[in-house]
Amino acid sequence: MAVTKEAVVEKLRTVNGPDFSGNIVDLGLVSDVFIADSKVFFSITVPAARAQELEPLRAAAERAVKTIPGVAGAMVALTAEKKGGGMEAPVPPRPAAPRPAPQAAAPRPAPQAPASHSHGKRGVPGIAAIIAVASGKGGVGKSTTAVNLALGLAANGLKVGVLDADIYGPSMPRLLGIKGRPETVDGKILKPMQRYGLKVMSMGFLVDEETPMIWRGPMVMSALTQMLREVAWGELDVLVVDMPPGTGDAQLTMAQQVPLAGAVIVSTPQDLALIDARKGLNMFRKVDVPLLGIVENMSYFLAPDTGKRYDIFGHGGARKEAERLGVPFLGEVPLTMNIRETSDSGTPVVASEPAGPQAAIYRDIAGKVWERMKAEGAAASASGPAIVFE
Repeated sequence: MAVTKEAVVEKLRTVNGPDFSGNIVDLGLVSDVFIADSKVFFSITVPAARAQELEPLRAAAERAVKTIPGVAGAMVALTAEKKGGGMEAPVPPRPAAPRPAPQAAAPRPAPQAPASHSHGKRGVPGIAAIIAVASGKGGVGKSTTAVNLALGLAANGLKVGVLDADIYGPSMPRLLGIKGRPETVDGKILKPMQRYGLKVMSMGFLVDEETPMIWRGPMVMSALTQMLREVAWGELDVLVVDMPPGTGDAQLTMAQQVPLAGAVIVSTPQDLALIDARKGLNMFRKVDVPLLGIVENMSYFLAPDTGKRYDIFGHGGARKEAERLGVPFLGEVPLTMNIRETSDSGTPVVASEPAGPQAAIYRDIAGKVWERMKAEGAAASASGPAIVFE
């Protein structure tokens, strides 16, 4: 039985709004409903200050939708989307509580870590470190680099997961040759898919490959949060996040809300790509995410018949940019038929040809990233706040 948007909306009319005033549909709190493969996606707009308090409302809406015949699952999230003019959605105010009697001034709290390092950034249980692989624009080989970087880290003896955060263009199912849908634990937490020793989660596992994700920013951010925090990742040394290209809502959400250990920027040598790569670098710097380095992808082409080298997109641009900005240069990845063919077939080169020269390049980059992560972690620990006794 096909699930319709009308049936979902009608069911949501049975869910009371905040403070039991009206229902969430008539109050205008429900975003556009999206249905794919019998799974329902939508968000509920609430005041940011009441998000935690209104979690039961989100759960009630999710339970209601799951009772609709034919619904295989639901992804519901609370968002605090701003309306035009900077006003939040009109949610009935919370009844005023009696004003407590004045109290003596509380003792001054102990010093805390700087806000840029701790405020609003909650870790994921079991995951020791999270790194982002990003690019200023699409088409530079970011996802291919991300998956081979993850495999390189795993080849160096680490427990690694991959989160495909590119909601609009998820690539991990194709790159890793994974098909099927993830199972759930108690109907709530998703179990990550596994391949080549990696634990993987992607929106591509939840919808068909050709289904477009026509979502606005708040829904994308909600989906990212759920794929990160409502997945049974287990114990991981590193979670590699394949970021969407550019510097939009999704990138900012990950950078501001997730305690990233660092970011790897992928670019080609050409000036046009480097211009956009600078934007990505600057975004991470502004939100105090350590820059682990720059990878120059498609750095050069070696003709398979003659072995002659061709600098199709120029050469050395990313290295020069790294030197100019004081960012580590992690390495050059050539443009080869082998990397393209293994990626398209779902057998990344690090996994399918571990003894090959391309795999060695990715493992070397992975080693540099890991060492850089350890150095950044040590520096952060050394610069921790001092406790002052007065």
